[in-house]
Amino acid sequence: MKIDILSLFPEYFKGPFEVSIIKKAQTQGILEINLIDIRSFASNKYAKVDDRPYGGGPGMVLMPEPVCAAIRSVKQETSHVIYLSPQGKKLTAKKCEELAKKEHLILLCGHYEGVDERILQKEVNEEISIGDYVLTNGCLAAIVVLDATVRFIPGVLGHEDAPWHDSFQDGIFDAPHYTRPEVFEGAAVPNVLKSGHHLNIAKWRREMGLEKTKRVRPDILDKTGV
Repeated sequence: MKIDILSLFPEYFKGPFEVSIIKKAQTQGILEINLIDIRSFASNKYAKVDDRPYGGGPGMVLMPEPVCAAIRSVKQETSHVIYLSPQGKKLTAKKCEELAKKEHLILLCGHYEGVDERILQKEVNEEISIGDYVLTNGCLAAIVVLDATVRFIPGVLGHEDAPWHDSFQDGIFDAPHYTRPEVFEGAAVPNVLKSGHHLNIAKWRREMGLEKTKRVRPDILDKTGV
C-alpha cells in the first residue's frame, strides 16, 4: 500500500513511522509512506496557505488552491482521499479492514479551523473521525488511521491471524492475556489456560471478553446485538 499524508507539519510524523512495526513494513516494501508539505504548493512568496473565514469567526481556514494542488500532485485513479475531521464518520475496526484493501490512501490533515468546504466537494472521498473530541490538528488522527489500518495488510504483523483475534473483531473485547511467571505476587494464571483443552480455552476467552464488554462498553453490545 502507498500512503501520502498531506499536512503543514511533515516533521510531526518522523518518530512514529521510524520505529517498530510500521518501520519494518516500510523496510520490507509492504508499505510506502510519503510526507507532503501543503505549504510547498502555496502560490505566494510568503507560503501562505490559510486565510480568515468568510462570515467572521475565530481562527483561520486552509485555502482551496494549495490544498487541492497538493492532493492532485499525488492523486491517481486508484487513490482514496480521506480528510481527518471531528465531523467525519467514526473510525472502526471494520472501516480499517476496508481501507486496508485500498492500493493508495491520501490522508489530508486538517489545521486551524479546518479546510475550505470546496476542497471536500472536489477532492475528498470521505471524512473520518477518531473520536468525539477536537485535536489541535489532524496529524495525530492520521497516525491513528494509518496504524489501525496497516495491521490488516498481510505481512505487516508477525502472525497472520493476529488482527482477527483482537478487540472488536467479533463484536466484543478481546480476552485477558497471561504469560510467565505462572504466579505473580500471589495472582495465578487461570487453570483453564494451562489445561491444553482448546475448546474450553476458546469458551473461557469468549466469556471473559463478553463480561468485560458488558461492564465497560455495553453500548457495543447494543449496536452489534451480541
